[in-house]
Amino acid sequence: MHNDNKYHFELLKQEIVAAMKKSYPGINPSISDWKGQEITDFQEELLIKVNAHLSEKWFYNHIKSDSKSLPRIDVLNLLSKYVGYANWDDFVFKNSKQISPVKTVSKGNRVFIFVPLLLIVVMATLFLVFKLFSTREYSFSFYDAHTREAIKGDQIEIKVLFDDESPMSYLSDASGGFVLKTDESVIKMAISAPYYKTDTITRILRNFERDQRISLQANDYALIIHYFSVMNVDDWQKRRSYLGKIIDEAAIIYQVLNDANAQGMELYNKAEFIDKLTMPTGSLKHIEILDTKFKDDKIMVLRFRINRKSR
Repeated sequence: MHNDNKYHFELLKQEIVAAMKKSYPGINPSISDWKGQEITDFQEELLIKVNAHLSEKWFYNHIKSDSKSLPRIDVLNLLSKYVGYANWDDFVFKNSKQISPVKTVSKGNRVFIFVPLLLIVVMATLFLVFKLFSTREYSFSFYDAHTREAIKGDQIEIKVLFDDESPMSYLSDASGGFVLKTDESVIKMAISAPYYKTDTITRILRNFERDQRISLQANDYALIIHYFSVMNVDDWQKRRSYLGKIIDEAAIIYQVLNDANAQGMELYNKAEFIDKLTMPTGSLKHIEILDTKFKDDKIMVLRFRINRKSR
């Protein structure tokens, strides 16, 4: 890591501590000593303030250890944004004046000092210019592969995957889109959304194609279960028979409890879930599917909650 970059990264860590103290006044002033709940609090702060997630593994690799390499530019950008700067380049520019000046040397040795120093400055400037122009902002949106309609809402999860590091997680905004700033030319993303199948997408990013639209395949089974929970169907036996075909015998089914008086999860097996969903007096109405996993074209894991606003 270049000395100036390391210096700026150390400054950035100090500003992260200062920003965290606004929400957690008693937090350890040495970020390298953070552990457990302090790291969890920092992860929640990032999610709230800049809508991003850093894994505990990343924290240990880049904060608690003396890493020789600077974190990726997108991570530096979001950390800089968290402490109040536009991005990493803005942070470096506004903190450059804090770097100690080079000490005066004798005239005889000056040429041997300043010529290499000038070359380093030129190379660093060229590198920053290259990074500035190579880092681009891309907007992503999603649409239904069958209906061609846009998928709205803030429940779309995007995980940007890397070969050598943990993924970076993002959530869409209310319009169903998200913005990624990167200097990578190829990115790989795992995308999951309620009522749509999780898909892994690889995209070649081109400078003149800043708006990216990605299609998602509908999760038909999840849509059918939701339909059964909100519609009055006379043929209960046919409904039970269909659910029996699409749910695996060993399926694990979770209801996420979100009432003020009931927090946590409730677990069902296949028979219990079908009974509660199909009986006319059943308690499972207006199901909102959160996640599904499949085995041999049958639902193996189902996670849902009751949407009280629809009742």
